[in-house]
Amino acid sequence: MENLKKSVAKKVIKGHSRRAFMSKLSAGALATACLPGIARGASKPLLIREFGKPAEPSEIQYKSVTAIAEMIREKEVSALEVVQTYIARIEDVNYQLNAVVMECFDRAIEEAKKADNEISKGNVLGKLHGVPLTIKDSFMTEGVVSTGGTIGKMNFVPEEDATVVARLRNAGGMMLGKTNTPEFTLIGGVLGVNSTNNILYGISKNPYDLNKTTSGSSGGAGAIVAAGGAAFDVGTDWGGSVRGPSCTNGIAGIKPTSVRLPRTGHIVDYGGLFDSWQQPGPMARYVKDLDLLTPIMAGPDFKDAAVVPMPWPDYQKVDISQLKVAFFPENGIADTDPDTIETVRKAAKWMDEVALDVTEDCPRELLVELGTIRRELIIGDGWQWLKRATERAGSKTYGASLRERLENQGAVISTAEYTKLLEMQDANRSRMLQWFSQYDVIICPTTSSPAGDINSGYNEESRYMDNPGESYTKPFNTCGWPGAVVRCGQSADGLPIGVQVVAQPWREDVALAVASYLESKSGGWKRPPI
Repeated sequence: MENLKKSVAKKVIKGHSRRAFMSKLSAGALATACLPGIARGASKPLLIREFGKPAEPSEIQYKSVTAIAEMIREKEVSALEVVQTYIARIEDVNYQLNAVVMECFDRAIEEAKKADNEISKGNVLGKLHGVPLTIKDSFMTEGVVSTGGTIGKMNFVPEEDATVVARLRNAGGMMLGKTNTPEFTLIGGVLGVNSTNNILYGISKNPYDLNKTTSGSSGGAGAIVAAGGAAFDVGTDWGGSVRGPSCTNGIAGIKPTSVRLPRTGHIVDYGGLFDSWQQPGPMARYVKDLDLLTPIMAGPDFKDAAVVPMPWPDYQKVDISQLKVAFFPENGIADTDPDTIETVRKAAKWMDEVALDVTEDCPRELLVELGTIRRELIIGDGWQWLKRATERAGSKTYGASLRERLENQGAVISTAEYTKLLEMQDANRSRMLQWFSQYDVIICPTTSSPAGDINSGYNEESRYMDNPGESYTKPFNTCGWPGAVVRCGQSADGLPIGVQVVAQPWREDVALAVASYLESKSGGWKRPPI
């Protein structure tokens, strides 16, 4: 506990907490206060339905998953029309973005025709009946080339879908194609740190500025969803690979609690220790769609032995007025840019209008320790875990980033040192939980800056997967906590900035409720200029 106390830098927002605000208001002022819930009195729950939702454009390719599915069920539009609209949008923008790297348009059109036939008979295939989607190219997809960005898999055509893909298609989703990922989903490359780039397909570009990266490793997914080429995508998050691209491409995304979603069929299978950091997660333009999509994919498949059959809580029942919020606009590890800092502070002020308590608090020393442990575990066996992954894939020719790691292995630590690191990791996770027990939710940056330049270059931080900018996301992979991202602002030059909302284990409802409220204040996703 002594270390815990030392690790915490804590600051309550003076004069701005909801309790302080209410104590200063007279009865007459309360009657006229514009804040929902405060005007009614604190005894009534403050739910997200009290706040307005972002207006959805009239064009079908920019609507929410929820709206598209409803329109198809109500026969306002056919599944075929929707699928063809999205295919046309991909053909319009993908030559600039390089986001979709393998398409299956013909199959999607035939499936859409069958879906319309079923609707005509009064049959609904599922919650996603007729909704077009894309899938990150690290998932196995039946009948569609699935590479993981590595040459050894360039001709690999799976005979079955990954579990999460199968569940989405069984719910009526129409897969249009696969989206770009770095080789083995590992961030970095000759054309830029935090990029989505590989030796097979090249680099993906940001729809808000084609000279900027998409982040990674679900960068193709983030770009095509933001640009209206897919209603949603599914990425994977090992150190921020759903949340980072959601932030830099201005969309919503969530990394659920670890082991909520099966990883079966994720062709980049680290196994062992590192597998526990990995979690699939949906990426969409609207927060409400994350709530629709995640439970469809969640739950045991009796193949991934780690998955837990936890109930999915309803985010619309979360009483925002009772939440205790911690926020930190910078963590003292990453060099965080002023626009990002200001965006997080703005989000904290919005929460201060409605939440029970808002406190500026960052467990910096715990985060530093966690990052150090993670780095040493990754490189401690001399990259043998990565070498085994390349052997399983049959890859003998690599991109620059992967080659640099395998050819410069560094010192291998002893078994005793390695097992000590594992013990330290568990101890740190326990102290992180103790710190978090004071709060319901954390608001902080997702990345240390908006999208970077494509030609930012390879560096030592990239080599060790130790980019300080990812210090905002990686700790929550190690801890296993759920984290959602929603666009809350933009940089001076118009690049999206997403805020990360982290909740306690299994409390995705809290993360999504807060993300939805922030979306109502900021407007969330905005159409890119492409």
